[in-house]
Amino acid sequence: MIKINSLKKLYGDRTVLDIPELEISKGEHIILIGHNGSGKSTLLKILAGTEKQTEGEVLTKGQIYYLPQQSIPFNKSVKSNILYCLEGKRKDKRELCEKMLDAFNLKQLESKNAKTLSGGECQRLALARVLCKKGDIILLDEPSSAAYSKGRELINKLISDYCEKTGCTLVMTTHTGEYPKLNKLRIIELCDGKIISDTREVEDYDA
Repeated sequence: MIKINSLKKLYGDRTVLDIPELEISKGEHIILIGHNGSGKSTLLKILAGTEKQTEGEVLTKGQIYYLPQQSIPFNKSVKSNILYCLEGKRKDKRELCEKMLDAFNLKQLESKNAKTLSGGECQRLALARVLCKKGDIILLDEPSSAAYSKGRELINKLISDYCEKTGCTLVMTTHTGEYPKLNKLRIIELCDGKIISDTREVEDYDA
């Protein structure tokens, strides 16, 4: 599903990523941890194709959906932001949109201009726009960083439910140490652009 060989990313003469080899199997759930500047976000950008590596090879297979740290909503209502991302017949789109509004606790905000949302509300909307469709690879860069405790719990549960339902491959960064309860969980720690630990969780969770 994802395979990296001899990956390097340089900004000027500074090496921000140096990963000789990494393979992520279909259906694995990867949590990337590490201090600020460790290379987590840069790695996600390269996997998403929004940034080019300096050296090496990155192979991915399947439909990729990517949520950056700063996701800018359209200058439309919350409901219109979600509808815009949906495909299919109008009736089906509207029914799914209603489900997403309810699931992400956005129903009371559906008519509000998305540009006026708080940080946590905006993150829930951005995540809803990603998770409203079935992707093979989901890349999430600190999807709950702006949310309060209850908001983080909701976001993590929604991610967990989506992964269980779709069987997708997930690569997600976190700075809080909190992440969804997932099967096939693997924790990868980066430091100064290098992988310093790669641990597979022995015990599976009931999502």
